[in-house]
Amino acid sequence: MLQTVLALALVVAILFLAAYFLRKLNGGRGFGSSGPLRVVGGLMIGTRERIVLVEIEDTWIVVGLVPGQIRTLHTLPKGDLPRTGDSERTFAQWLKQIAERKNEGS
Repeated sequence: MLQTVLALALVVAILFLAAYFLRKLNGGRGFGSSGPLRVVGGLMIGTRERIVLVEIEDTWIVVGLVPGQIRTLHTLPKGDLPRTGDSERTFAQWLKQIAERKNEGS
């Protein structure tokens, strides 16, 4: 029994080690985030609704995601978000600021 548990622990350790090295070789990004597309931040609106900020080269695209549908909400030039520690809170504040500016201009 002990031999089986140790063999299983060894296999699990090898899997975690392989995942760690793959992540390091990929530049610290996840498995699906290679190429010119990068997710900058996201905000859960409801249980199945989300707003995501996507970076493509020098452009940021604010995208709304709901089950079965993806919509572009806003496009703007790439910029810097203020970093505070809680990235979702920062993104939410930034999104609120953008929405207020857009409403003032209308």
